[in-house]
Amino acid sequence: MFHSLTPLIQHGTLRVALNLGNHALVQMIGDVPHGMAPALASQLAQILGVPMRPVFYEGAGKVFQDASRDQWDVGFLAIDSQRAKQISYTRPYHRIEVTYAVRKGGPVTDVAMADRAGLSVLTAVGSAYDMYLAAHLKHAIHDRLGTPAESFAAFSQGRGDVVAGVRASLVQYFKNDPLVTILSGVVTTVDQAMVLPGPQNPLIGALDAFVAEALIDGLLAPYPG
Repeated sequence: MFHSLTPLIQHGTLRVALNLGNHALVQMIGDVPHGMAPALASQLAQILGVPMRPVFYEGAGKVFQDASRDQWDVGFLAIDSQRAKQISYTRPYHRIEVTYAVRKGGPVTDVAMADRAGLSVLTAVGSAYDMYLAAHLKHAIHDRLGTPAESFAAFSQGRGDVVAGVRASLVQYFKNDPLVTILSGVVTTVDQAMVLPGPQNPLIGALDAFVAEALIDGLLAPYPG
């Protein structure tokens, strides 16, 4: 059924872009990637009869930057209309929550309180929530820095009033920090899809069928959309 995807194999392996900055999709145990994205990639590689070779990135922006540089064959990114001009998306397979980490005792105790004059919202450059907040913040300063991990580290060192991130990534990073709270509210939700390099990639239909089958077969949790 998926033999039409064999043109993806140009280097003897399936090179898969994995964003370590998104803990909802990828978790490292030792040197081995686990989670939803590696599971999908491994299944696809098995169908194609080749090894899966992970190509690790620290942020979604860097994955996108390499889309035209022949560094990966298939990836996982948030659906975005601007990026669709340069990459091709399958149907969404997962929805994640974006929220804020704040300092205990600080001026923000609810996500709606962050967009105020004089406050600074820190985001990772090129992330889906970075682009969302660039379009929606009206009063707060939008401060942008590096990868998710770099933005979290800068927040720990005193930069910004809040830092945005995927909830799972924020929880993982700040779980042992008694001075930081992860807000329960949601800034936005982000739909995740598998991607191929290039707009209107002729193989995207077959990859979309693979995602659809994974949803039906229970490899993925039911998509909420």
